[in-house]
Amino acid sequence: MHKKIKMLIFMLLDVFLIHLAYFLSCFVRFDWNIDPKYINIYIDNIIMITCIKLVVFYIFKLYQSLWKYASIEEMIQVVSGVIVANASVLAYLYFQQQHLPRSIYILAPILELMFIGGVRFTYRTLRRVKHSDLLFSKKEIKRIMIVGAGDAGAMIIKELKNNRNITGKPIALIDDDRRKQGQVINNVPVLGQRLDIASVAFKKNIHEIIIALPSASKDDIKAIIEECRRTKCKLRILPSMYTMMSKKVKLSDIRDVQIEDLLGREEVKLNMDGISSYIKNKKVLVTGGGGSIGSELCRQIASFSPRELIILDIYENNAYDLQNELCRTYNVQLISPDEKPKVYHKDKMYLKVIIASVRDRLRLEKVFRQNKPDVVFHAAAHKHVPLMEDNPSEAIKNNVFGTLNVAQVADIYNVKKFVLISTDKAVNPTNVMGATKRTCELIIQSINKRSKTEYVAVRFGNVLGSNGSVIPLFKRQIAEGGPITVTHEDIIRYFMTIPEAAKLVMQAGAMAKGGEIFILDMGEPVKIMDLAKDLIKLSGLKPYIDIPIEVTGLRPGEKLYEELLMAEEGMSSTAHHKIFIGKPAEIDYDSLLQGLDGLREVIARDNRAMIKQSLAEMIPTYKIENNVVNGEFMQRLNHREISVARG
Repeated sequence: MHKKIKMLIFMLLDVFLIHLAYFLSCFVRFDWNIDPKYINIYIDNIIMITCIKLVVFYIFKLYQSLWKYASIEEMIQVVSGVIVANASVLAYLYFQQQHLPRSIYILAPILELMFIGGVRFTYRTLRRVKHSDLLFSKKEIKRIMIVGAGDAGAMIIKELKNNRNITGKPIALIDDDRRKQGQVINNVPVLGQRLDIASVAFKKNIHEIIIALPSASKDDIKAIIEECRRTKCKLRILPSMYTMMSKKVKLSDIRDVQIEDLLGREEVKLNMDGISSYIKNKKVLVTGGGGSIGSELCRQIASFSPRELIILDIYENNAYDLQNELCRTYNVQLISPDEKPKVYHKDKMYLKVIIASVRDRLRLEKVFRQNKPDVVFHAAAHKHVPLMEDNPSEAIKNNVFGTLNVAQVADIYNVKKFVLISTDKAVNPTNVMGATKRTCELIIQSINKRSKTEYVAVRFGNVLGSNGSVIPLFKRQIAEGGPITVTHEDIIRYFMTIPEAAKLVMQAGAMAKGGEIFILDMGEPVKIMDLAKDLIKLSGLKPYIDIPIEVTGLRPGEKLYEELLMAEEGMSSTAHHKIFIGKPAEIDYDSLLQGLDGLREVIARDNRAMIKQSLAEMIPTYKIENNVVNGEFMQRLNHREISVARG
């Protein structure tokens, strides 16, 4: 029914109920023998009384509420509206010097409240009966268990019951709070604690489980997911309060459980003042800004209100998509690469997108000369290990000499802070990509000693969902029906999410004094075989039955495990519990440049064996052959050398 017609019907019904309440209260007061004097007073003022009450009801939004969802909030609206409306009528009659018996002013509002509130809640009840899935629905009803009997769980139950387009029916609640056991929330009973999930799901024939614990720790969420996976139920989750924009829960907030939920990694808490001090109102340039890490860095940087954000990337499609996203999300003034605003508005961020290669020294000099950035995040790099093994000259040109170009130009144009994005593959590298990134670390450590710019590197492991990550590959393989390919049964990697990596990079930048290699706490290592099985299960399939898993053997340059720390570096803690500092390497800048000149001559010949040998001469820890022993790895893991070093 059209909204205006509905409103008119409710108003006409309220008019009838208002006057019915007055006449009934008079009958009660006078024992069914009403004094005509009071009837005349009421009839003389009936139009004004009606208008006053309808206006007050409208102000209290009694005609704007969706009464099919009526609840305690709507009941409060009705009570407040009736009280204020009757008080207004009393005041009007007082000024008119016309009075009804005092008991009428008590009885009439009580009856009015019963009638007006009753009609609205009857309307809700009738709609619920009409659309009841038990009586009328021909669709298959999903029986849902909700883990979490708090505010979020209660809101989800309410949404499930009120939304007739949803075929889910809440059957049971699970909560670890002993005080809630046996209690009922919106007619849904609390039937146990987390260890009872499997048994309750079996007894109640549950089809789907929703985890509604937005404020729970990641460790708790991980443990609950493990319990839920003992069932055959579809599993969904409500994101954390940090992720959601508000604390009001909607069904659209609920998503499928993702592999990130299984890592048990807590939300990163930042020193906002420290980051703001070197980002706010500054010009910030991000190389590789359209990539996985670079784009997330740009999003995080934009939230700290820089004066200018300059995105530099060789690939225009990603840069263009990011440009559009930032323009939608923030108060952005998009300007051309050569443009310089005459006046900077305080409430605007100026955005430049520059298509350029870090290999092009002259182009970089022009960019820095025109824009004079205060901070540079250098994320541009070739990162794909097997491809770089086959194309070592391109890896060196882009990673090593690209970094050298950006670092030197930053020095020339007095950049205050330079942050290099590095990788755990730079530690005792067994591949060209790792060796080039270790060379990059040496470049920024050596140039830091003779420059006013503060150069630092931030080293971390694999990032979930990034370009070239194993997760998108596994998802594509599952979508295609398999098989999932794993290079080795025992291969292990460290993982973190893209937002977490970007936040910690920015936090490390705030701590930088120059020359450090910051090492991010990657948590516990993850076995790739287990990751593959988890992804298959999260897709509702069974490993080896629905989706086969094939072991293909280690690829060229691939390690069984990655290290975050070189033995000679040592490691010290910082003010942030997830960031550590490796001891700076002692290397002479001029000697390094001489070595790089020799490397430049070698890559001109494009001989893979010679290029790798030259890299090995520059990086003594670089092992050209893949020399990884399973026993050595297990020994390191058992002795937990990395954990001891952190602690």
